[in-house]
Amino acid sequence: MNSNQTDNTIVYWSEISSSFFQNSSFYIAATELGLCRVLFPNDPFENLQSWILKNIPNALLIKDARHMEVYEQQLQEYFLGKRKHFLLPLDMRGTKFRVDVWKALQQIPYGEIRSYADIAESIGNPKAVRAVGTANGANPIPIIVPCHRVIGKNKTLTGFGGGLTNKKKLLHLEGYNDYIDIGHARYQF
Repeated sequence: MNSNQTDNTIVYWSEISSSFFQNSSFYIAATELGLCRVLFPNDPFENLQSWILKNIPNALLIKDARHMEVYEQQLQEYFLGKRKHFLLPLDMRGTKFRVDVWKALQQIPYGEIRSYADIAESIGNPKAVRAVGTANGANPIPIIVPCHRVIGKNKTLTGFGGGLTNKKKLLHLEGYNDYIDIGHARYQF
């Protein structure tokens, strides 16, 4: 979907809590087309508002937990280890390159990882490793679009918008523990 679209889209949102994040709450949002944004705990509501203003100009923001139930349910099932695949419509807003990267991320199976170079290769642009890293970092729908499954080519944990602690927790939940944690390392694509 073109991020320059200036329609009067309704964006529904809700605040959910999960024991996976020590009962911290976080925000999710969706249009009629599908889930468009997932924030991590400690991301303020203002981050959701600014993302919507930038990506869906003129949107009407409505809190509606009932409309968001299916999204929350599948996220909660995932956090409990009861869901390995999300069956949700998505409204991915970004450049063609970014959307291509995000679609490639969705092809990474539960419990497996890929490197940035693997993703660049999979989208037919093997020299775009750093650009893939940037697109990965701009993913507006983490967890469902599993950017946490991308690590450095030498199995090092690299940056994650939700923080490296959450990245480790998500990988551990999926049974993947074969990574090298060297703290806040620079990206090693």
